[in-house]
Amino acid sequence: MSEFPHAMIREIYEQPEAIGRTLDLYLEGDKLKAEAFTKIAQWLNPRGEVLIAASGSSRHAGLAAEILLEDLCGLAVDVEYASEWGTRGTANPRRPSVLVISQSGETSDTLAALRVAREAGEPTLAIANVPGSSMLREAAAAMPLAAGKELAIPATKSFTGQLTALYLLALYQAERLGVMDAAQISSSIRELRALAGQIARQLDGWHDVAKTLAHKYADANTFLYLGRGIHYAIAREGALKMKESSYVHAEGYPTGELKHGPNALVGEHVPLVVLATVDSGLEDSVLRYEKTVQLLEDMKKQGARVIAIANTGDARIAALATDVIEVEPTSEYLLPIAEVIPMQLFSYFMALEHGVDVDKPRNLSKAVIEV
Repeated sequence: MSEFPHAMIREIYEQPEAIGRTLDLYLEGDKLKAEAFTKIAQWLNPRGEVLIAASGSSRHAGLAAEILLEDLCGLAVDVEYASEWGTRGTANPRRPSVLVISQSGETSDTLAALRVAREAGEPTLAIANVPGSSMLREAAAAMPLAAGKELAIPATKSFTGQLTALYLLALYQAERLGVMDAAQISSSIRELRALAGQIARQLDGWHDVAKTLAHKYADANTFLYLGRGIHYAIAREGALKMKESSYVHAEGYPTGELKHGPNALVGEHVPLVVLATVDSGLEDSVLRYEKTVQLLEDMKKQGARVIAIANTGDARIAALATDVIEVEPTSEYLLPIAEVIPMQLFSYFMALEHGVDVDKPRNLSKAVIEV
């Protein structure tokens, strides 16, 4: 596309370049830039305990980071709503390393959580997109993004920028802790560098499919988004994008929880959006995929309307879902960066179907700041 009627769609299309700019901050070739991680070297506490505090889309990035840091580094990670954790009034006796994540770096709840952590003497790290923001200045260590200015209220390129930085953080900690060797780190970085090009190749196709599906599903009252493992975080983010962009209600759930209550809602006007991608080289990912296939088989018998996000050419998923959005295969821990983008596009076109000013949804602001 060469012309963009809204900032949101332009920023969706800017994501390959935004990811590339962020990578350039932290990488040299297929290696991590040592100087970019100097202050972060002192961040992790000796017990490997991490607390992530964030709000909105940034908290969903934190949920993905929990899986990254636990699976790739062996750390113990908790994710908190910044608005809750910052007002509990008692210091955490475990003294975890605290990571705060924010697009603006000024979000009041998250900034308050950072300050509580600092006052308690806990090591702090901030990830934010706005240069010179309060969080990047006040945290003991910082990982700025290079997504560029984001004008639309719904976060798109800042979210994938956060996922990119968090993956780099996980690689750094895995290398420092000796969990991954130099060859594994270099291989992971090469795959990460290739991702921006993969996304760029797929954008126009995702655009067209998302536009068609938005028209087809415009009558939906509610969407239930489902994902397993790290993809649960992306299901949550997809549902949030749908709510804030189009005013259509949506909720994100772990896939296995559908039959523990939410399935009562499923019907003609309550479709499912199911993350069904797989990394065939990872045993745990294959297990999650097979369980998702079983659920889709049950949903087909039940007559549910299902949009599946699946690997390109996956005939098993195509036979079970009502509609499929295809995503080129990559590793389990990079798939979230790609698979969230067609969800952003779907939300964008659903907003247009409902006549919403997608760049400025009602009752929302770009940075949630108390005045």
